[in-house]
Amino acid sequence: MLPWLALLLVFQLAGEAARHALALPVPGPVLGMLALLLTLGVRGWLKRDGDAVPESLERAVGVLLGHLSLLFVPAGVGVMTHIALLATEAVPLAVALIGSTLAAIATAGPLMVLMERRP
Repeated sequence: MLPWLALLLVFQLAGEAARHALALPVPGPVLGMLALLLTLGVRGWLKRDGDAVPESLERAVGVLLGHLSLLFVPAGVGVMTHIALLATEAVPLAVALIGSTLAAIATAGPLMVLMERRP
């Protein structure tokens, strides 16, 4: 399990490096996840039937997901630190949150219907 955790960190580091080198507006961990997805696909671990990833990688990810709530602590501290700024920008933030939620629902709903129709 430890080698897989190290590999996940390597992909995150590679994503951060790519983001800085290419000046992309995408977070480094997202780029790292995309690189991991491509790597799994190239290695043949992503199949339409059967297990998608090696069992040891699945266990390593399960451990991280089991402690996912700890990752929200820094975000909560950031919110408390900038509460005055959030209060002054409440209307634009509310519009952005509601708009992005509606856009996600409008995108995910039809996409799910399309995916369910696939054989």
